[in-house]
Amino acid sequence: MDEDRLIEAVLRNRANRIILKRLLELGLADAWLVSGSVFETVWNVLTGRAPDYGIKDYDIFYFDADTSWEAEDAIIRHVTAAFSDINVLVEVRNQARVHLWYRSKFGSAYPPLQSSTEGIDRFLAVVAQIGIRPAQTSYDVYAPHGLEDISTLTVRPNRCSNFSANLYEAKAAA
Repeated sequence: MDEDRLIEAVLRNRANRIILKRLLELGLADAWLVSGSVFETVWNVLTGRAPDYGIKDYDIFYFDADTSWEAEDAIIRHVTAAFSDINVLVEVRNQARVHLWYRSKFGSAYPPLQSSTEGIDRFLAVVAQIGIRPAQTSYDVYAPHGLEDISTLTVRPNRCSNFSANLYEAKAAA
């Protein structure tokens, strides 16, 4: 699968089309549509299911040096309002803040990040390591390990610094 086919598949999901169309308007720095909203949509298209089948939420990563909870909460409320008309759960997270809460949620350290793509790099499964964002006339795709796993429906662990076999097994089983 090449990037053009990936983009075409991702855009077959109505929610993804709307999110990507509005993402630039939101004014979020270093913003990407990531995770299941990308790879699950592609898998649904490849297997003949409805593009939005089984997708529980749509994740947006952004990066803002203001790591206060108040700043992120304001963005969460703004994004929630911006997508309230499409009837899907859109979750937005500032990747500059992840190291502040990760240990209490997952039980291990998480080094501070310098960009949203570093957050994508830390997804537990290689197939999840794909982000897409609107560019001037098309889309940017970030896939540090390429697109082979998404095109072959392969789930394998990403042995990153925050890798946990328990978390990976739970994600893979979901």
